[in-house]
Formats: sequence, C-alpha cells, structure tokens
Amino acid sequence: MTRPIVLDAGPLGRIAHPRPNLEITLWLRQMLSAGVEVIIPEIADYEVRRSLLLAGLKKSLERLDLLKESLAYLPLNTGMILRAAQLWAEARISGKPTADPKELDSDVILAAQSLSVGAIVATENIGHLSRFVDARHWRNITVESNLV
Repeated sequence: MTRPIVLDAGPLGRIAHPRPNLEITLWLRQMLSAGVEVIIPEIADYEVRRSLLLAGLKKSLERLDLLKESLAYLPLNTGMILRAAQLWAEARISGKPTADPKELDSDVILAAQSLSVGAIVATENIGHLSRFVDARHWRNITVESNLV
C-alpha cells in the first residue's frame, strides 16, 4: 500500500504548464500508473493560480483546471486551518519561523493539509516543509520509496 502524495506549488506549476516538464510528467504518470493517489491541495492551487492569473497565462490556467478534474483535490477546512495556526505558532516559539510574521505562510497550511491525509509532500522546498511533514523532492519519491 502506498501513501498519498500531495503536490506543492512548485511541482504543480511545472505540471500545469501547457508544455510541462517532461521529467515531472513522466514521474506523475508513473505514480498514477502504480495506483498512487496524487492530490492537489487547495493552498497549492491558490499559489499557482494567483501567479498564472497575474501573468495572464490562460492556457496554464486551463491546464490547472483540467488537473483538478483528473487528480484528487483536497479543499481546506477548519481543522486544517486550526492545525496550520498551531504549526505556525510552534515554529515561532522554537525560533525557526518559515515566513515573515505578517505573511499567510502557505507552507504551514500545506503541511496541515498533508498531515490530515497522511501524505508525503512532493516539493522543491524540503527545508521548511520537512520540519512539519514528510517532505521530499518529487524526483526522490518513487513507488518503492512510498510503500507503507
């Protein structure tokens, strides 16, 4: 049995590009072919979507919408937000914040979403996320390394 994989904004943005990176496209296909559940968390969709809207990248937005239809989508809920607030406070109490105190800090929201489903985070930002959740560079997540 494999654990689900939650996509961080970096990998999601690469996949949403109209001409996606071949390496990450093959990785995604391999995960899906093996029956691994790959999830788009709402906070990553927000991060990618706002950038695409700002840049006027309509084809990428269309691709992002298609991905939301073909992959699992994890909406935010109150429990996740409460857990994110707890993670945010714990990081600051320990003297290791992941963002400026005035920022929303989407890393802790992503961590809370991932923890809610017991997922591995596929990311390019291991440093901040690995303090809260099992976060790995997407290239280092294989079907074999994901068995539980």
